[in-house]
Amino acid sequence: MGIKVVGIRFKKAGKIYYFDPGDIALKKEDGAIVETARGLEFGLVAIGPREVEESEIVAPLKKVIRKATDQDVRQLVANKEKEQSAYQIGLEKIAAHNLPMKLVGVEQTFDGNKIIFYFTADGRIDFRELVKALAAVFRTRIELRQIGVRDEAKMIGGLGCCGRELCCSVWLSDFASVSIRMAKEQNLSLNPAKISGICGRLMCCLKYENESYERAKEDFPHSGSIVDTPDGEGKVIGTNIFKNTVSVELKETKIVQEYQRADITAKEKKVKSCGGCKKDCPTQATQAGEETI
Repeated sequence: MGIKVVGIRFKKAGKIYYFDPGDIALKKEDGAIVETARGLEFGLVAIGPREVEESEIVAPLKKVIRKATDQDVRQLVANKEKEQSAYQIGLEKIAAHNLPMKLVGVEQTFDGNKIIFYFTADGRIDFRELVKALAAVFRTRIELRQIGVRDEAKMIGGLGCCGRELCCSVWLSDFASVSIRMAKEQNLSLNPAKISGICGRLMCCLKYENESYERAKEDFPHSGSIVDTPDGEGKVIGTNIFKNTVSVELKETKIVQEYQRADITAKEKKVKSCGGCKKDCPTQATQAGEETI
C-alpha cells in the first residue's frame, strides 16, 4: 500500500520535496503553503498527488497547510520586494565592516521569521558583527550562509557557451560529479576555457553523453594497445565512435592509418605473475592470443 504525497518545489530548478496533501485538492502548478524546518513556506506543486512506496519517503512527512490564496500570493510578492531592499542593505553593511565576501542573494521565509543572506568567499569569514548589525536593522532572525561557485551560478543565472540559459538555473536540480576524464572520453579539447562553465568549474553537460560514450567505446581497443591490421602490426592512437573507425600508427612505417573497427584485431598482452597467488588468480601469466574487435 503506497502513501499519498504531493511534490512541492520552492525554487525554480530546485529540489522537489514530498508533503502529505491530506484532503486538500491540488494539481500541478498550484501554489501551496507548507510547513518546513524553516517555518511556513510558499511552494509550487511540481508533482500532483500520487502514491509512492514508503521507502521513498523521508520521515516525518509534513502536511500541506493550505492551498495558496490570493492573499498568500500578495504576501509572496511583498517578500520579494523586501528581499531586494535587504540585498542593498546587506551590501552596505558588508562594505562598512570591510569583509572579504561577495553577497549573492537574499531570501526571506514566507512567514518573515528569518532572512537568509547567501555569500561566497575564498575562506572562512568571521561575520558575527555583521549578523548583529543586520539583526538590528531587520529585527528578525538573520542567517548568513556561505555557498560555492556552482550554487552562485545557479542563483544568479546566465547564458552558457551554447547560447542557452544555464541548465542549473533552469531545470538541473542537483549537481552531478563531473571529472576531466569525461572530457578525455569524449575527445574534447582540454583547454579549461572551453570545458568550463561561467562558474569556473567543469561544465555539467560533460556528463550528459558520457555514459553513451563509455558504452560505445567498450567495443573499441584502448588507446596505446597493440593491434593487427591489414597492413601489419601497429599501435592504436585514437578512435572515432561515429565513423566506427580506429586510427593506428603502423609499427614498420610509423604512418598513421584509419581502419574500420571490424578490420583490426587486438593482441592480448602477457600479464606478469605476482607470485604466490592461487592457481586461478587472474594476474597469472596468460598465453598471448588474438581477439577480434
